[in-house]
Amino acid sequence: MLLDQIVENNTPEKMRDEDILVLSIKKPSAYEYLVVKYQEAFIRKAKSIIGNREEVDDIVSEAFTKIYLNADKFKEQPGASFKSWAYKILINTAFSYYQKLKKEAGFTQSLDPEIYEMLPDPKISEIDKKDLRDSIALALSSLPEMFGRVLKLHFIDDKSQKEVASIEGISISAVKTRIHRAKKELKKMYENGLFV
Repeated sequence: MLLDQIVENNTPEKMRDEDILVLSIKKPSAYEYLVVKYQEAFIRKAKSIIGNREEVDDIVSEAFTKIYLNADKFKEQPGASFKSWAYKILINTAFSYYQKLKKEAGFTQSLDPEIYEMLPDPKISEIDKKDLRDSIALALSSLPEMFGRVLKLHFIDDKSQKEVASIEGISISAVKTRIHRAKKELKKMYENGLFV
């Protein structure tokens, strides 16, 4: 059987992540290698979305569970590796949790007018709203970390530019510059069809 040959001829370190994922469908113990390989990076990414909260481990565990349960749905394509697919699942899981957290806290946020221009009609369906939230989370996570962090703090966490400067340990003018550059990057991504 081809599966047994792959296992006999390769150690997980020599195998591609995509092959390990396929192997884990028939041999669940192989999935542990992917969990160990990506766990720390997933924790860092989840923290960048929801902050340093105790729920980070739960979010990462839920993402790994979703990845495993949907392993048979992964289709290898040019530009779509296991890593990008897995991160998308993690980001969607973390962002859904973040939205739930904000809803429970009664949080409302007004967006910058430039961001409103990129948003579709407010009469969109719930499915489209979820896709939009996922796209925004993906867009923020695709920005260089210093830009994504500043945008998240200012627009999502509702921190003033002065508060963001204090948190980041930079000047207010540096915050303004980063926000401006981040908006330009988001606009470029939008125009290039990288998110909805």
